[in-house]
Amino acid sequence: MNTWLEHDSENFAAILERTRVVAVDVLQNLETRAVAVPPAVTNFADVSVQGMGFEQALTVFLERFASGFSGSAGSRYLGFVTGGSTPAALAADWLTSTFDQNPTSGLDSSAPDLERECIGMLRQFFGLPTDFDGVFVSGATMSNFVGLAMAREWVANQSGRSVAQHGLCGLPAIKVFSGAAHSSTFKALSMLGMGRNCLETVALLPNREAIDVAALEQALAKQATPCIVVVNAGTVNTVDFDDIVAILELKKRYSFWLHVDAAFGGFAALSPRFSSLVQGLEAADSICIDAHKWLNVPYDAAMSFSRHANLRLEVFQNSAVYLGMPSSTPDFVHLTPENSRRLRALPAWFTLQAYGKAGYQEIVERCCDLALAFAEKIKLEPHFTLLADVRMNVVCFAVTSGANAAFLESLRASGEVFLTPTALHGQAGIRAAFSNWRTTFADLERIWQAMQNALNEVV
Repeated sequence: MNTWLEHDSENFAAILERTRVVAVDVLQNLETRAVAVPPAVTNFADVSVQGMGFEQALTVFLERFASGFSGSAGSRYLGFVTGGSTPAALAADWLTSTFDQNPTSGLDSSAPDLERECIGMLRQFFGLPTDFDGVFVSGATMSNFVGLAMAREWVANQSGRSVAQHGLCGLPAIKVFSGAAHSSTFKALSMLGMGRNCLETVALLPNREAIDVAALEQALAKQATPCIVVVNAGTVNTVDFDDIVAILELKKRYSFWLHVDAAFGGFAALSPRFSSLVQGLEAADSICIDAHKWLNVPYDAAMSFSRHANLRLEVFQNSAVYLGMPSSTPDFVHLTPENSRRLRALPAWFTLQAYGKAGYQEIVERCCDLALAFAEKIKLEPHFTLLADVRMNVVCFAVTSGANAAFLESLRASGEVFLTPTALHGQAGIRAAFSNWRTTFADLERIWQAMQNALNEVV
């Protein structure tokens, strides 16, 4: 055995304790860590030939990289609809690596059963019926990919073909309709061989990011073959929701697969204040929901739900004797793109058990209350312009003078707050997304003061 590897194996307990100390120090100092840090590393090291052991590797990491890691787990990181990790989820993520289970096969562990149980909990969480199956994937992009892969197979099946078996050759181009489709939808269509240009953007309601259902019906009426409709349950800029119920009515007259991108808007189901926004979700064909957003688990976790388990198997069935053939309860190796992966479900299972629906309802509603309070401050500040009504947890606004880029750069340089640029209806803007379990009204005051300071530098 390698000398350093043998040394570290004999000192495992000390290594974990040293790591715990570093982790606790990071968590206890999130309030003082810069929320965003510009990239600074320019000289990259070569691989170590002889190795250096864990302790020296940790020293090098702390010296070269750790100070440049952002405080994205903290309460003032308002970019990308990013949640932090709840205490239960963080601890479970350590256990995920400790047990190092590959849940795609049921040949050697009960890990797949834990994932099935977790999917069942999440199904109840979002009010989905029991005929929905679900799987964990790496994020919303892959969840949309999986949902659209099943949609592609369904369209082919309508003409007696299977893309999974025979490919796209010989099939007419598959048409996709959407309003304000997320960028990951276009990426998925590219990877699936349908192409980005197969998506036809349908008109939106005035001053909204929600699809005009009448315009969608006109488009469907011209469509001679089965197609795919992608709708939003929570858009990136304004958390706008397509009218799922009205679009489901169109399925009575037109042949299409309904995929719902509910990456973070699906969490509206947890609150009586917002649950009407996702009415009809239970009748969709496939649904994308992201776990490392409002569920506040570590990155690399999302769910793909569908009421068409047979199509999931048709598309993703694996063929390897050593991994087994599908049974009446297929292993996950036959249900997702990956043959091997970490037990992503464990942090989700822990945090659901630890805090329950009531805990998450409180997080969702507090984040939405923070967004409303933030928007009120924006309205009263003449140097800011609110670009859209606040529906849930995202506030879209602009610097009235147009100095958005300079404002964002000044704000990032302060290390106090991180916001991201956007564009809404052709106008440059800024997004503030409240989705971290840590964020409170005390943080809001600190955020606002930092924004005032940045304004003073650019206007």
